[in-house]
Amino acid sequence: MNAPMWQPSEERKQATNLWAFMRQVEAEHGITLGDYDALWAWSITEIEDFWRAVWDFCGVIGDGPGERGLIDGDKMPGAVFFPDARLNFAENLLRRQDEGTALIFWGEDQVQRSVTWRTLHDETARLSRALRDLGIEPGDRIAGYVPNVPEAFNAMLAATSLGAVWSSCSPDFGVQGVVDRFGQIEPRVLFCADGYYYNGKTHSSLDKLPDILAQLPSVEKVVVIPYTDDAPDLSAVRDAVLLPDFIAAHESGPIDFVRVGFNDPLYIMYSSGTTGVPKCIVHRVGGLLQHLKEHQLHCDIRRDDRVFYFTTCGWMMWNWLVAVTASEATPLLYDGTPFLRDGDILYDFADATGMTMFGTSAKFIDACQKAGLRPAETHSLDSVRLMTSTGSPLVPEGFDYVYDHIKSDLHLASISGGTDLLGCFVGGNPLGAVWRGEIQAPALGMAMEVFDDAGHPVRGEKGELVCTKPFPSMPLGFWNDPDGNRYHDAYYARFPNVWCHGDYVMVTEHGGYVIYGRSDSTLNPGGVRIGTAEIYRQVEKLDEVVESIVIGQDTEGDTRVVLFVVLRDGLVLDDALIDRIRKQIRANTTPRHVPEKVVQVADIPRTKSNKIVELAVRDVVHGRPVKNVEALANPEALDHFKDRAELRG
Repeated sequence: MNAPMWQPSEERKQATNLWAFMRQVEAEHGITLGDYDALWAWSITEIEDFWRAVWDFCGVIGDGPGERGLIDGDKMPGAVFFPDARLNFAENLLRRQDEGTALIFWGEDQVQRSVTWRTLHDETARLSRALRDLGIEPGDRIAGYVPNVPEAFNAMLAATSLGAVWSSCSPDFGVQGVVDRFGQIEPRVLFCADGYYYNGKTHSSLDKLPDILAQLPSVEKVVVIPYTDDAPDLSAVRDAVLLPDFIAAHESGPIDFVRVGFNDPLYIMYSSGTTGVPKCIVHRVGGLLQHLKEHQLHCDIRRDDRVFYFTTCGWMMWNWLVAVTASEATPLLYDGTPFLRDGDILYDFADATGMTMFGTSAKFIDACQKAGLRPAETHSLDSVRLMTSTGSPLVPEGFDYVYDHIKSDLHLASISGGTDLLGCFVGGNPLGAVWRGEIQAPALGMAMEVFDDAGHPVRGEKGELVCTKPFPSMPLGFWNDPDGNRYHDAYYARFPNVWCHGDYVMVTEHGGYVIYGRSDSTLNPGGVRIGTAEIYRQVEKLDEVVESIVIGQDTEGDTRVVLFVVLRDGLVLDDALIDRIRKQIRANTTPRHVPEKVVQVADIPRTKSNKIVELAVRDVVHGRPVKNVEALANPEALDHFKDRAELRG
């Protein structure tokens, strides 16, 4: 394609936060920044000045940033930003206290609520006082086993207002999945809803609590949020109290925010856990700067915007979403299946709330395309300025679908980063053009490069996505990793003093990025490296194929490509369809991409955040145990890959 799919008008560019930020930087530093590329180059060269500019432009509330902006800036890990600054995360998120709308919540089509800024502040104040009365102090862990309801946001705000550390997972986790996570961090308080709605059905959370608590002796109090039942029975749950009763004795009023160090812990997040017990990734309070930069500069989020991301409390996008209140924007919370009302419910939500940013996953966009949805014909979507996609690579046909069938005048930003950094390495540029199939740009302040196997920077060829300079949302480390060896080995072992992210990517002629899959799931037939996303893109163009997963199977000293496909209801994989699949792949990639085996399965295993798990399937095919099936949303799907006759010999 010789022309971009979309680009902003000059008027639209000059109305963005990013435009204003560039002008502010130019005025304060006496420089000229002609375009985004120039700003990015400055941001990774003058690192300390850039992050100070973000602090000032976004109006961070706190003591600082102080004279020392960055110490040991040549060390990864080891660099420390703003060591003298002190701030409180919740204080920044609760900066508004008026009667405007602070958040809007839909629990499928069962519950609809909105909360004002004043109410959000007051409910957090009461909960903060209740936790303080329990003796909660900075550094204590507070955990949430919660659906994406407003009370979960309140609980996080109350915990962090005291300098405590918040950690959450979604209520669809089983007992072992919860214990594998919270058992490592020993929370003092556990928040839980009585249940949740999914696909029109009510599911209990209380049934699992006794078994969970039996393995979490650190928990002193269980605070239960009435969600599906106004008066749930707590008799089987030790140390339990309903949320209204927990805060009943406490008045609202000013919150005594505890300001802590920029580099003190804020969140504990978890790796997917599909290859063992999840790693507990500790993030710092100062990661707020990363959120603010991404929200205001990359997503152009402004006061009173309505910002949505489809997420659960077990995915980093929840933490990312609720932080938009620090930009005085309104998070739109949705809990449940995104495919209710024949797939229309999220588009209904957009129209009903005046959504300005629609955040979703590449899998959701692909599912809408496969289902034949045409939101542009059935919904207004007038308010939506930005659509973001993450979770897996958005293929070029996904870009086509968005512009053809969702909205033509839209900034579509494919973004990528991770739980590891609680943010993005590459993402949207509201001043730039959108090219088919490409992530627009490296994120500001992130020194992104692509390395070959020898550690040399390359362009126009595939390699490892790396970050060569420090950034404020680097993890503090992993929980229970006192010497830091596990943390070092996860990101810095391959290339010294460089963060190696584990994505297999290429920089395009436009300076954008294409991600071909995770490095640890790339295929190596005949010693040639192939990204799995290249195969998925071709296979899932076929109308018969709903979804696919590809692995490399070890055979006689080599690797053969094995493709598993889920077909539309009633279809059976036959030689003719196998031939079509192979021809489709061969015609659009290379002969090495063509699978030696194509096998039909009924379902594909995925994580709770809807990512397919190639490594788990590979282990099953090779007869190896999957180390942590509790991390999967549908672990029973693994059975479809066991001891397949088609793969013997």
